[in-house]
Amino acid sequence: MTDVIRVDPARPDSDGIARAAACLRRGGLVAFPTETVYGLGVHALDRQAVLRLFEAKGRPANDPLIVHVSTLAEVAPLVIERPPHVALLAARFWPGPLTLILRRASAVPSEVSAGLDTLAVRVPAHPVARALLQAAAIPVAAPSANLFSRPSPTRAEHVLDDLNGRIDMLVDGGPTDVGVESTVLDLTVEPPLVLRPGAISVEALRTVVPSIATLGARIGAEGSAPMASPGLLSKHYAPRAPVTIYRGDATRVRDELRRAAWNAIAAGKRVGVLATGEDAVSLRDVPVVLADLGFEGNDEAIAARLYAALRELERARVDIILAHDIMREDGLWRAIGDRLRRAAASVIVVADR
Repeated sequence: MTDVIRVDPARPDSDGIARAAACLRRGGLVAFPTETVYGLGVHALDRQAVLRLFEAKGRPANDPLIVHVSTLAEVAPLVIERPPHVALLAARFWPGPLTLILRRASAVPSEVSAGLDTLAVRVPAHPVARALLQAAAIPVAAPSANLFSRPSPTRAEHVLDDLNGRIDMLVDGGPTDVGVESTVLDLTVEPPLVLRPGAISVEALRTVVPSIATLGARIGAEGSAPMASPGLLSKHYAPRAPVTIYRGDATRVRDELRRAAWNAIAAGKRVGVLATGEDAVSLRDVPVVLADLGFEGNDEAIAARLYAALRELERARVDIILAHDIMREDGLWRAIGDRLRRAAASVIVVADR
């Protein structure tokens, strides 16, 4: 069984944090909250610990990890160079949910970066993560604390659902705040490129580095070649039940959700719907399992609820999940839509026809 340590997220207990830090230093696997999702941490410079992490998650070797440190200064031994953009972005967004890709130093095992000469690094803002990093005094490689390709964990119980008995320790600091992962920005290319949209918007990044580019509508990387960033597979963040998303005019989408739900129910299926408050009103007479994301205008609430809602539907043992696609590409909406489409493996029904 995994050892669970419960701490106050605002004032983490020093004894519990010390136990978790000691576990990390001796090569253990420790799950802990960040402001985005729960991470599964290991000593980033301990190759055997890194290999244990990949095994515990069932994570393929071509999917790189993000290394977490407590200050910008701690990045220096891990990379070959720090371009001028690093200091500017760190001053604005660190500690916080921004991951920067730089050139990896030889001290970092190549397995951390899927064999690439790059390294993803960030300074998290969550008080528990910061206390743990400071107490451990080591760089910590930490992907999401779940089985690979599953919805990321935003609560301690999500970690235990996937990894109980597979990891050494879990620091339970309550639910995370943001709910979607960090933004990943590649600074080894020019112009700098957002590889994974996340909690820091592209618009915010461009106030510091105006030339920043994005991958646009491209959704997936496949095969065994090393990936430049976590979270690039076309199917990711996915519950066990298949997800279909519906795109188009809101009224037509809601009509299509009703039609699809009734058809599935007639076929004997238990139907789950990942619903905004507006969607839920249109489905009130349909016998489906609703997971309410909140109302459409509140991107922060929807992001915070997304993965938990997917897991709630899974726990309800639904056979299929239906959802309304997020088509906005501004602010946090870009990340929410990206995660939803990957959870659905890009199974999209256009409802405008």
